[in-house]
Amino acid sequence: MPTILVVATTGPEAQDYRGYCLAAVAQRYDIVLITPAEPTWEREFIIDFEIADPDDAQALVDAGQALAGRHDLAGVVTWTEWYLVQTARLARCLGLPSSGPKVMEGARNKAVARSLFARHGVPSAASMTARSLLEAALAADTIGYPIVLKPASRAASIGVIRVDRVEELPDGFAFAAAGARDGIESIEVLVEEYLDGPEVSVECVTHRGHTTAVAVTRKTLGAPPFFEEIAHSVDAADPLLDQVAPVAAAAIKALGITDGVSHVEMRLVNGRPRLIEVNARIGGDMIGHLVQLATGVDLARAAADTACGQTPDLARTRHSAAAIRLLYPNTSGTLTRCHLDDDFAADAPWLDQITFQRTVGDTVTLPPDGDMFSARVGFLITTAATAPEAEERARTVQERLDLPTEPHIPGARSVRTGHA
Repeated sequence: MPTILVVATTGPEAQDYRGYCLAAVAQRYDIVLITPAEPTWEREFIIDFEIADPDDAQALVDAGQALAGRHDLAGVVTWTEWYLVQTARLARCLGLPSSGPKVMEGARNKAVARSLFARHGVPSAASMTARSLLEAALAADTIGYPIVLKPASRAASIGVIRVDRVEELPDGFAFAAAGARDGIESIEVLVEEYLDGPEVSVECVTHRGHTTAVAVTRKTLGAPPFFEEIAHSVDAADPLLDQVAPVAAAAIKALGITDGVSHVEMRLVNGRPRLIEVNARIGGDMIGHLVQLATGVDLARAAADTACGQTPDLARTRHSAAAIRLLYPNTSGTLTRCHLDDDFAADAPWLDQITFQRTVGDTVTLPPDGDMFSARVGFLITTAATAPEAEERARTVQERLDLPTEPHIPGARSVRTGHA
Protein backbone atom coordinates (compact mmCIF):
# COMPACT_ATOMS: atom_id res chain seq x y z
CA MET A 1 0.00 0.00 0.00
CA PRO A 2 1.18 3.61 -0.51
CA THR A 3 2.47 5.40 2.57
CA ILE A 4 0.88 8.59 3.86
CA LEU A 5 2.16 10.92 6.58
CA VAL A 6 -0.49 12.06 9.07
CA VAL A 7 0.07 15.06 11.35
CA ALA A 8 -2.32 14.84 14.29
CA THR A 9 -2.92 15.41 17.96
CA THR A 10 -3.00 12.50 20.40
CA GLY A 11 -4.82 11.62 23.59
CA PRO A 12 -8.33 10.44 24.55
CA GLU A 13 -10.23 13.27 22.80
CA ALA A 14 -8.32 12.69 19.58
CA GLN A 15 -9.29 9.02 19.79
CA ASP A 16 -12.94 9.85 20.48
CA TYR A 17 -13.34 12.33 17.61
CA ARG A 18 -10.67 11.36 15.06
CA GLY A 19 -10.04 7.70 15.71
CA TYR A 20 -12.42 6.77 12.90
CA CYS A 21 -10.32 8.85 10.49
CA LEU A 22 -7.11 6.99 11.27
CA ALA A 23 -8.89 3.62 11.11
CA ALA A 24 -10.41 4.43 7.71
CA VAL A 25 -7.14 5.64 6.16
CA ALA A 26 -5.28 2.58 7.50
CA GLN A 27 -7.46 0.33 5.35
CA ARG A 28 -5.89 1.72 2.18
CA TYR A 29 -2.58 3.29 3.27
CA ASP A 30 0.42 2.54 5.41
CA ILE A 31 0.40 5.40 7.92
CA VAL A 32 3.39 7.15 9.44
CA LEU A 33 2.51 9.64 12.14
CA ILE A 34 3.84 12.90 13.55
CA THR A 35 2.28 13.66 16.90
CA PRO A 36 3.24 15.78 19.94
CA ALA A 37 3.40 12.81 22.34
CA GLU A 38 4.06 9.08 22.37
CA PRO A 39 1.32 7.29 20.39
CA THR A 40 -0.96 5.00 22.39
CA TRP A 41 -4.26 4.01 20.74
CA GLU A 42 -2.84 4.95 17.34
CA ARG A 43 -0.27 2.14 17.27
CA GLU A 44 -2.59 -0.45 15.73
CA PHE A 45 -3.08 1.81 12.70
CA ILE A 46 0.47 3.06 12.05
CA ILE A 47 3.77 1.56 10.89
CA ASP A 48 6.10 4.31 12.13
CA PHE A 49 6.06 7.64 13.94
CA GLU A 50 8.05 10.65 15.06
CA ILE A 51 7.31 12.79 18.12
CA ALA A 52 7.36 16.52 17.39
CA ASP A 53 5.34 19.61 18.26
CA PRO A 54 3.66 20.62 14.98
CA ASP A 55 3.71 24.23 16.19
CA ASP A 56 7.52 24.09 16.12
CA ALA A 57 8.25 24.58 12.42
CA GLN A 58 11.79 23.20 12.50
CA ALA A 59 10.88 20.23 14.67
CA LEU A 60 8.04 19.37 12.30
CA VAL A 61 10.32 19.54 9.24
CA ASP A 62 12.98 17.44 10.98
CA ALA A 63 10.39 14.80 11.89
CA GLY A 64 8.96 14.80 8.37
CA GLN A 65 12.38 14.44 6.79
CA ALA A 66 13.23 11.59 9.16
CA LEU A 67 10.10 9.70 8.11
CA ALA A 68 10.70 10.53 4.44
CA GLY A 69 14.17 9.04 4.82
CA ARG A 70 12.67 5.74 6.02
CA HIS A 71 9.60 5.58 3.78
CA ASP A 72 8.50 6.51 0.26
CA LEU A 73 5.81 9.05 1.13
CA ALA A 74 2.90 9.63 -1.25
CA GLY A 75 1.33 12.53 0.63
CA VAL A 76 0.75 14.29 3.92
CA VAL A 77 -2.58 15.12 5.56
CA THR A 78 -4.03 16.52 8.78
CA TRP A 79 -7.57 16.74 10.12
CA THR A 80 -6.49 19.04 12.97
CA GLU A 81 -7.52 22.67 12.45
CA TRP A 82 -4.50 24.08 14.28
CA TYR A 83 -2.05 22.19 12.04
CA LEU A 84 -3.35 23.11 8.59
CA VAL A 85 -0.74 25.74 7.74
CA GLN A 86 2.15 23.82 9.27
CA THR A 87 1.18 20.65 7.39
CA ALA A 88 0.98 22.55 4.09
CA ARG A 89 4.48 23.92 4.72
CA LEU A 90 5.74 20.43 5.49
CA ALA A 91 4.21 19.08 2.27
CA ARG A 92 5.91 21.84 0.30
CA CYS A 93 9.23 21.09 2.00
CA LEU A 94 8.95 17.37 1.21
CA GLY A 95 7.81 17.97 -2.37
CA LEU A 96 4.38 16.41 -1.74
CA PRO A 97 0.98 17.55 -3.11
CA SER A 98 -0.68 20.45 -1.27
CA SER A 99 -2.90 23.46 -1.87
CA GLY A 100 -0.04 25.47 -0.34
CA PRO A 101 0.64 27.27 2.94
CA LYS A 102 -0.62 30.65 1.71
CA VAL A 103 -3.95 29.08 0.82
CA MET A 104 -4.21 27.48 4.25
CA GLU A 105 -3.31 30.78 5.92
CA GLY A 106 -6.21 32.39 4.08
CA ALA A 107 -8.59 29.66 5.16
CA ARG A 108 -7.41 29.90 8.77
CA ASN A 109 -7.60 33.71 8.96
CA LYS A 110 -11.28 34.69 8.81
CA ALA A 111 -10.47 38.32 7.95
CA VAL A 112 -8.47 37.25 4.90
CA ALA A 113 -11.19 34.78 3.93
CA ARG A 114 -13.89 37.48 4.12
CA SER A 115 -11.90 39.71 1.77
CA LEU A 116 -11.44 36.84 -0.69
CA PHE A 117 -15.14 36.01 -0.58
CA ALA A 118 -15.97 39.65 -1.32
CA ARG A 119 -13.45 39.81 -4.17
CA HIS A 120 -14.91 36.70 -5.81
CA GLY A 121 -18.55 37.59 -5.24
CA VAL A 122 -19.29 34.84 -2.72
CA PRO A 123 -22.23 35.87 -0.49
CA SER A 124 -20.83 36.36 2.98
CA ALA A 125 -21.22 38.62 6.04
CA ALA A 126 -20.08 42.22 6.42
CA SER A 127 -16.92 42.11 8.54
CA MET A 128 -14.40 44.51 10.08
CA THR A 129 -11.27 43.97 12.17
CA ALA A 130 -11.03 45.46 15.67
CA ARG A 131 -7.89 45.69 17.76
CA SER A 132 -9.52 47.58 20.63
CA LEU A 133 -12.91 48.19 22.19
CA LEU A 134 -13.04 51.60 20.51
CA GLU A 135 -12.45 50.07 17.08
CA ALA A 136 -15.09 47.44 17.84
CA ALA A 137 -17.59 50.16 18.76
CA LEU A 138 -16.91 52.05 15.53
CA ALA A 139 -17.26 48.85 13.51
CA ALA A 140 -20.51 47.95 15.27
CA ASP A 141 -21.93 51.41 14.48
CA THR A 142 -21.01 50.91 10.83
CA ILE A 143 -22.39 47.37 10.51
CA GLY A 144 -25.37 47.82 12.83
CA TYR A 145 -26.57 45.72 15.75
CA PRO A 146 -26.93 42.82 16.34
CA ILE A 147 -23.34 41.87 15.61
CA VAL A 148 -21.13 38.83 16.10
CA LEU A 149 -17.71 39.11 17.71
CA LYS A 150 -15.20 36.33 17.02
CA PRO A 151 -11.46 35.61 17.00
CA ALA A 152 -9.95 35.87 13.54
CA SER A 153 -8.20 32.49 13.68
CA ARG A 154 -9.75 30.10 16.18
CA ALA A 155 -12.22 27.25 15.72
CA ALA A 156 -15.05 25.34 17.45
CA SER A 157 -16.94 28.57 18.30
CA ILE A 158 -14.25 29.56 20.80
CA GLY A 159 -14.67 33.24 21.68
CA VAL A 160 -17.70 33.70 19.41
CA ILE A 161 -20.54 35.75 20.89
CA ARG A 162 -23.57 37.70 19.70
CA VAL A 163 -23.98 41.29 20.90
CA ASP A 164 -27.43 42.85 20.53
CA ARG A 165 -26.90 46.29 22.11
CA VAL A 166 -24.10 48.77 22.66
CA GLU A 167 -24.30 48.18 26.41
CA GLU A 168 -23.26 44.55 25.87
CA LEU A 169 -20.23 45.42 23.75
CA PRO A 170 -17.53 45.73 26.48
CA ASP A 171 -18.22 42.28 27.95
CA GLY A 172 -18.67 40.77 24.50
CA PHE A 173 -15.40 42.21 23.23
CA ALA A 174 -13.56 40.97 26.33
CA PHE A 175 -14.96 37.46 25.73
CA ALA A 176 -13.91 37.42 22.06
CA ALA A 177 -10.49 38.96 22.80
CA ALA A 178 -9.81 36.28 25.42
CA GLY A 179 -10.57 33.61 22.82
CA ALA A 180 -8.35 35.35 20.26
CA ARG A 181 -5.24 35.42 22.47
CA ASP A 182 -4.26 31.89 21.49
CA GLY A 183 -4.79 32.44 17.76
CA ILE A 184 -1.96 31.19 15.58
CA GLU A 185 -2.38 33.16 12.35
CA SER A 186 -3.97 36.19 14.04
CA ILE A 187 -4.95 37.45 17.51
CA GLU A 188 -7.37 40.02 16.15
CA VAL A 189 -11.11 40.20 16.79
CA LEU A 190 -13.65 40.44 14.00
CA VAL A 191 -16.87 42.45 14.21
CA GLU A 192 -19.37 40.91 11.83
CA GLU A 193 -22.92 41.20 10.61
CA TYR A 194 -25.25 38.76 12.37
CA LEU A 195 -26.67 36.34 9.81
CA ASP A 196 -30.16 35.47 10.99
CA GLY A 197 -31.25 32.02 9.83
CA PRO A 198 -30.71 28.27 10.12
CA GLU A 199 -27.07 27.14 10.17
CA VAL A 200 -25.76 24.31 8.01
CA SER A 201 -22.44 23.05 6.75
CA VAL A 202 -21.59 21.54 3.39
CA GLU A 203 -19.10 18.67 3.39
CA CYS A 204 -17.02 18.93 0.22
CA VAL A 205 -14.20 17.10 -1.52
CA THR A 206 -11.96 18.98 -3.95
CA HIS A 207 -9.63 17.19 -6.37
CA ARG A 208 -7.48 19.05 -8.89
CA GLY A 209 -9.64 22.15 -8.57
CA HIS A 210 -13.02 20.43 -8.99
CA THR A 211 -15.28 20.44 -5.91
CA THR A 212 -18.00 17.90 -5.16
CA ALA A 213 -20.51 18.67 -2.43
CA VAL A 214 -21.07 15.32 -0.71
CA ALA A 215 -23.60 16.16 2.00
CA VAL A 216 -25.33 18.86 4.01
CA THR A 217 -25.12 18.87 7.80
CA ARG A 218 -28.04 20.48 9.63
CA LYS A 219 -27.03 22.06 12.94
CA THR A 220 -28.64 22.80 16.30
CA LEU A 221 -27.07 25.57 18.36
CA GLY A 222 -27.12 26.20 22.10
CA ALA A 223 -28.79 29.18 23.70
CA PRO A 224 -27.59 32.68 22.67
CA PRO A 225 -25.48 34.71 22.93
CA PHE A 226 -23.07 31.82 22.32
CA PHE A 227 -22.77 29.63 19.23
CA GLU A 228 -21.93 26.19 20.58
CA GLU A 229 -23.11 23.46 18.24
CA ILE A 230 -24.97 20.86 20.28
CA ALA A 231 -26.38 18.59 17.56
CA HIS A 232 -25.91 17.71 13.89
CA SER A 233 -27.76 15.55 11.38
CA VAL A 234 -26.99 14.34 7.86
CA ASP A 235 -29.58 13.01 5.42
CA ALA A 236 -28.48 11.53 2.08
CA ALA A 237 -31.73 12.80 0.53
CA ASP A 238 -31.48 16.36 1.86
CA PRO A 239 -32.97 18.59 -0.89
CA LEU A 240 -30.90 21.54 0.31
CA LEU A 241 -27.71 20.07 -1.15
CA ASP A 242 -28.35 21.29 -4.69
CA GLN A 243 -29.01 24.83 -3.44
CA VAL A 244 -25.94 25.23 -1.22
CA ALA A 245 -23.42 23.24 -3.29
CA PRO A 246 -22.59 26.04 -5.79
CA VAL A 247 -21.96 28.56 -2.99
CA ALA A 248 -19.73 26.13 -1.11
CA ALA A 249 -17.74 25.38 -4.27
CA ALA A 250 -17.39 29.10 -5.01
CA ALA A 251 -16.05 29.75 -1.49
CA ILE A 252 -13.49 26.95 -1.81
CA LYS A 253 -12.38 28.28 -5.18
CA ALA A 254 -12.11 31.82 -3.80
CA LEU A 255 -9.68 30.62 -1.16
CA GLY A 256 -7.60 28.80 -3.77
CA ILE A 257 -8.06 25.31 -2.34
CA THR A 258 -7.28 22.80 -5.08
CA ASP A 259 -7.30 19.51 -3.17
CA GLY A 260 -8.72 18.19 0.08
CA VAL A 261 -11.84 17.88 2.21
CA SER A 262 -13.57 21.09 3.34
CA HIS A 263 -16.25 21.80 5.93
CA VAL A 264 -18.08 24.89 4.65
CA GLU A 265 -20.30 26.65 7.20
CA MET A 266 -23.13 28.95 6.14
CA ARG A 267 -26.50 30.30 7.22
CA LEU A 268 -29.69 30.51 5.21
CA VAL A 269 -30.81 34.13 5.37
CA ASN A 270 -34.27 34.55 3.88
CA GLY A 271 -33.71 31.15 2.32
CA ARG A 272 -30.44 32.11 0.64
CA PRO A 273 -26.98 30.81 1.67
CA ARG A 274 -24.49 33.26 3.20
CA LEU A 275 -20.97 32.11 4.08
CA ILE A 276 -19.73 31.93 7.65
CA GLU A 277 -16.37 30.24 7.02
CA VAL A 278 -14.52 27.45 5.26
CA ASN A 279 -12.61 24.92 7.35
CA ALA A 280 -10.09 23.19 5.09
CA ARG A 281 -10.40 19.81 6.80
CA ILE A 282 -12.98 17.21 7.81
CA GLY A 283 -15.69 18.66 10.05
CA GLY A 284 -15.43 17.99 13.77
CA ASP A 285 -17.99 16.45 16.11
CA MET A 286 -17.92 13.14 14.17
CA ILE A 287 -19.49 14.77 11.08
CA GLY A 288 -17.34 12.66 8.76
CA HIS A 289 -18.70 9.54 10.46
CA LEU A 290 -22.28 10.82 10.07
CA VAL A 291 -21.65 11.37 6.36
CA GLN A 292 -20.41 7.81 5.95
CA LEU A 293 -23.37 6.37 7.89
CA ALA A 294 -25.82 8.34 5.73
CA THR A 295 -24.18 8.20 2.29
CA GLY A 296 -21.40 5.63 2.40
CA VAL A 297 -18.83 8.24 1.32
CA ASP A 298 -15.66 8.02 3.41
CA LEU A 299 -14.36 11.57 3.87
CA ALA A 300 -11.26 10.48 5.78
CA ARG A 301 -10.19 8.26 2.93
CA ALA A 302 -11.05 11.01 0.44
CA ALA A 303 -8.78 13.38 2.38
CA ALA A 304 -5.95 10.87 2.14
CA ASP A 305 -6.57 10.20 -1.56
CA THR A 306 -6.54 13.86 -2.54
CA ALA A 307 -3.44 14.47 -0.39
CA CYS A 308 -1.70 11.79 -2.43
CA GLY A 309 -2.92 13.07 -5.79
CA GLN A 310 -5.38 10.19 -6.23
CA THR A 311 -8.98 10.47 -7.42
CA PRO A 312 -11.28 9.94 -4.41
CA ASP A 313 -14.18 7.48 -4.51
CA LEU A 314 -17.30 9.58 -3.89
CA ALA A 315 -19.89 7.04 -5.03
CA ARG A 316 -22.87 6.84 -2.68
CA THR A 317 -23.52 3.36 -1.34
CA ARG A 318 -26.05 4.27 1.35
CA HIS A 319 -29.24 6.34 1.34
CA SER A 320 -30.17 6.95 4.95
CA ALA A 321 -29.57 9.45 7.76
CA ALA A 322 -27.58 9.89 10.98
CA ALA A 323 -27.59 12.32 13.90
CA ILE A 324 -25.32 13.23 16.79
CA ARG A 325 -26.18 14.87 20.10
CA LEU A 326 -23.36 16.46 22.09
CA LEU A 327 -24.01 15.90 25.76
CA TYR A 328 -23.96 18.66 28.35
CA PRO A 329 -25.26 19.00 31.90
CA ASN A 330 -27.92 21.55 32.79
CA THR A 331 -25.63 23.43 35.18
CA SER A 332 -21.94 23.83 35.82
CA GLY A 333 -20.57 21.81 38.70
CA THR A 334 -19.34 18.37 39.70
CA LEU A 335 -20.69 15.46 37.68
CA THR A 336 -22.39 13.10 40.14
CA ARG A 337 -23.69 10.46 37.72
CA CYS A 338 -23.05 9.48 34.08
CA HIS A 339 -25.22 6.59 32.98
CA LEU A 340 -27.43 5.07 30.27
CA ASP A 341 -29.49 2.00 31.04
CA ASP A 342 -27.79 -1.05 29.48
CA ASP A 343 -31.08 -2.78 28.66
CA PHE A 344 -32.30 0.25 26.74
CA ALA A 345 -29.08 0.42 24.72
CA ALA A 346 -29.28 -3.28 23.91
CA ASP A 347 -32.79 -2.82 22.50
CA ALA A 348 -31.78 0.13 20.30
CA PRO A 349 -29.82 -1.22 17.28
CA TRP A 350 -30.07 2.23 15.72
CA LEU A 351 -27.87 3.62 18.53
CA ASP A 352 -24.58 3.63 16.61
CA GLN A 353 -22.52 4.64 19.62
CA ILE A 354 -22.48 6.52 22.89
CA THR A 355 -19.23 7.89 24.26
CA PHE A 356 -18.71 9.41 27.71
CA GLN A 357 -15.70 11.71 27.98
CA ARG A 358 -16.16 12.63 31.62
CA THR A 359 -16.47 10.52 34.74
CA VAL A 360 -18.17 11.00 38.07
CA GLY A 361 -16.29 13.63 40.07
CA ASP A 362 -15.17 15.65 37.05
CA THR A 363 -15.93 19.38 36.93
CA VAL A 364 -17.93 20.59 33.95
CA THR A 365 -18.14 24.32 33.29
CA LEU A 366 -20.65 25.90 30.91
CA PRO A 367 -20.21 29.29 29.19
CA PRO A 368 -19.54 32.06 29.95
CA ASP A 369 -17.17 30.73 32.63
CA GLY A 370 -16.20 27.73 30.49
CA ASP A 371 -16.53 26.61 26.89
CA MET A 372 -17.79 23.66 24.87
CA PHE A 373 -14.72 21.58 25.72
CA SER A 374 -14.89 22.12 29.46
CA ALA A 375 -18.64 21.48 29.53
CA ARG A 376 -19.09 18.51 27.20
CA VAL A 377 -19.71 15.15 28.85
CA GLY A 378 -19.75 13.09 25.65
CA PHE A 379 -21.88 12.35 22.61
CA LEU A 380 -24.29 9.85 21.11
CA ILE A 381 -24.99 8.91 17.48
CA THR A 382 -28.18 7.43 16.02
CA THR A 383 -29.23 6.24 12.56
CA ALA A 384 -32.56 6.10 10.73
CA ALA A 385 -34.13 6.30 7.30
CA THR A 386 -34.55 10.08 7.57
CA ALA A 387 -32.93 12.91 9.53
CA PRO A 388 -36.07 13.77 11.56
CA GLU A 389 -36.33 10.15 12.67
CA ALA A 390 -32.62 9.99 13.56
CA GLU A 391 -32.93 13.25 15.52
CA GLU A 392 -35.99 11.97 17.38
CA ARG A 393 -34.15 8.79 18.30
CA ALA A 394 -31.22 10.88 19.57
CA ARG A 395 -33.58 12.92 21.74
CA THR A 396 -35.09 9.72 23.09
CA VAL A 397 -31.66 8.45 24.13
CA GLN A 398 -30.77 11.79 25.69
CA GLU A 399 -33.94 11.73 27.77
CA ARG A 400 -32.83 8.35 29.15
CA LEU A 401 -29.42 9.67 30.15
CA ASP A 402 -28.68 10.57 33.75
CA LEU A 403 -26.12 13.42 33.91
CA PRO A 404 -26.77 15.33 37.17
CA THR A 405 -24.28 17.81 38.59
CA GLU A 406 -23.75 19.32 42.01
CA PRO A 407 -23.49 23.08 41.37
CA HIS A 408 -20.60 24.78 43.07
CA ILE A 409 -19.84 27.76 40.83
CA PRO A 410 -21.49 31.04 41.89
CA GLY A 411 -24.12 32.08 39.39
CA ALA A 412 -24.13 28.72 37.57
CA ARG A 413 -27.12 28.48 35.29
CA SER A 414 -28.52 26.36 32.51
CA VAL A 415 -27.63 27.77 29.09
CA ARG A 416 -29.32 25.14 26.97
CA THR A 417 -32.88 24.94 28.25
CA GLY A 418 -35.15 24.27 25.31
CA HIS A 419 -32.31 22.98 23.12
CA ALA A 420 -31.77 19.54 24.66
